[in-house]
Amino acid sequence: MESFREVGARLSNWNRWGPEDEKGTLNLITPDLVLAAAGRVRSGRVFDLGIPFSSDGPQVGGGGRINPVHLMRDTGAGQDLPGGAHYADDYVFMPLQAASQWDGLSHIFYDDQLYNGYPASDVGPHGAKRLAVDKLGRGIVGRGVLLDIARLEGVDWLGRNHVITPDDLDAAAERQGVTVGTGDILLVRTGWRQVFTTTGDSRQFMDGEPGIGLACTEWLHRRQVAALCSDNWAIEALPGEGTDKYPVHCVLIRDMGMPLGEILDFEELAADCAQDGVYDFFFTAPPIKFVGAVGSPVNPLAVK
Repeated sequence: MESFREVGARLSNWNRWGPEDEKGTLNLITPDLVLAAAGRVRSGRVFDLGIPFSSDGPQVGGGGRINPVHLMRDTGAGQDLPGGAHYADDYVFMPLQAASQWDGLSHIFYDDQLYNGYPASDVGPHGAKRLAVDKLGRGIVGRGVLLDIARLEGVDWLGRNHVITPDDLDAAAERQGVTVGTGDILLVRTGWRQVFTTTGDSRQFMDGEPGIGLACTEWLHRRQVAALCSDNWAIEALPGEGTDKYPVHCVLIRDMGMPLGEILDFEELAADCAQDGVYDFFFTAPPIKFVGAVGSPVNPLAVK
């Protein structure tokens, strides 16, 4: 079996879009593809794919990420403004990847190099000098395609460490009558989000997950997918296929330059797709332009 380094070297997009590139596979989303994606809107129905940013979210803390902390600066009480107006004002303290979020292209690296050969030292205490998520601020927008692997397997959710294969992706696409191609934003449903929504157990949700395996990286590369999203918290099956930590992340982000959207909610969208048989749609999920950040909160929308 190839190591993730061997796979990454074979699938590398370094210099594909020039030595100064900081957008990676989002370069595949061209204006004509965005225009065509807009044509997928038929009914105007909007599906909210983001999860709530709340104190009772899926993060477990304990040295890792925490759930958002929401603080009120003003509630309007005790104010005496001319004319009788009152205002409320608030703050949020949180990791930028606490709930639905994008992994930017500076989020994962190995062997002291980021995507496109930038040095790992470009990420420091004050943020990322290159490949920061604000460089993707024009937005991640285009044709979205949902591949419902949980429905393919006939389960509410796939089991912990269930490895999704290229054959699974092909089987789902064939069953759904949909194709995945250049510039598409792929959404892979594992059903894992429901582990948290049905049990409220964040530790069970975070203790491993189903997801794609390393072989799927070549599938994505061959079809020239622009971005990948899932309803789990780390895209790939965990604990994983071997001893390496996050090998799929390493190939997709560091070698291919593909942004990853994590902890999304596909349940309403998946039910609608199963009902009307339409598994592609207009998708928009612009990151928030936090300068120098390696990830960003997001509230993705699918429009049919």
